[in-house]
Amino acid sequence: MSSPERKRKRVMSTKKPSLRKKNLSPVLPPTPIPSLPDDLFVSIFARVTSTLLCSPELYETRSLLGRTESCLYLCLQEGNPDPNPLWFTLCLKPERNLKNGTKKKRKKSSGNLLIPIPVPNPPLAHWSGHASVGSDIYYFGGYMEENVPSSRVVILDCRSHTLLEAPSMQMARLDPSASVIDGKIYVAGGVDDDDSDSLYPIEVFDIKTQIWDQMRIPYWEKDWGGLSRSAYIDGKFHLMIGWKVMAYDPKESRWDFVGYQMGPRWSWSCNCVIENVLYCYIGAFRWYDTKLRLWKDMKGLKGLPKLSRNVYVKMADYGGKMAIFWDNRVPSASNKNKTIRCAVIALERPNSEEIWGTVEWHEAVLTVPVSYEFEHALAVTV
Repeated sequence: MSSPERKRKRVMSTKKPSLRKKNLSPVLPPTPIPSLPDDLFVSIFARVTSTLLCSPELYETRSLLGRTESCLYLCLQEGNPDPNPLWFTLCLKPERNLKNGTKKKRKKSSGNLLIPIPVPNPPLAHWSGHASVGSDIYYFGGYMEENVPSSRVVILDCRSHTLLEAPSMQMARLDPSASVIDGKIYVAGGVDDDDSDSLYPIEVFDIKTQIWDQMRIPYWEKDWGGLSRSAYIDGKFHLMIGWKVMAYDPKESRWDFVGYQMGPRWSWSCNCVIENVLYCYIGAFRWYDTKLRLWKDMKGLKGLPKLSRNVYVKMADYGGKMAIFWDNRVPSASNKNKTIRCAVIALERPNSEEIWGTVEWHEAVLTVPVSYEFEHALAVTV
């Protein structure tokens, strides 16, 4: 064997450096490109959008590189609840260059789809409260059997789609509301008012210590009604009790009465909080002005299909943008399926009095039986 051949053979058999030297664990198998070391190979692929990749090692490297992004999740259930709610994640097709003769035109490709994620074990409950923290989704209460509320708390790791059990709540709750505030999750509502202690309707979960605490509402009287909605906006924890809205200031540990104007639209509508603003949909997209204490219509939204007043909509904070889901089922005896559509809307606030929405895209993303209903929609950071 000639000297160049022996040298080439020695180069090809050289052991690649371990990722443990870079404090990345576990170690990846050898790359399919022999000339690239493992850490460089992972670094290159970590820059690819996470909708095309699913690997704990790549997620970890993307985080170190500051390449995190929002991933959108939608939960559906059947009219007669299946033992397992059905979860989907939005898979976005990247843009591509389309050639037209000698000129190149930039065009957004269609084909964005909701794809199912593996059913976790043990299964998630129906009508649980939920909150996203980083790449995790917390689920509070709900029921595994009809009309039997649970105090169970589970965490869905959206990088591996596996479940972890967390300490249970002190009270069983069905469809509670959850808000994340300064490393803690405030869980309210979803309890039987006749059986609960009116002084301790809210439970607070410390994410770091994994310890539950309780919060007192000093002014609540049972004739106001039950707790139904909560949101963290304008630096305060807003809580709807019947038609009244109270606001808690965590810095001053003080409750204030907000009024009645906020409640009605908030209660009966699809809603979400995006960058400290509460949005809702009842026949139109609106936002709540906390200074003037009134609801205002969003402006813009050019190109968004007209939604009927009675259509059921789910909204989510999608990395500072608004993501909405709705279905366009036309009732008929022969129509057994319906199409779920999605739109992503960029938000702009040119002044304190207006918010404009620009529709980036909208299209059909999933076809399901008509018996399927929306349950949750939210985004995580991966």
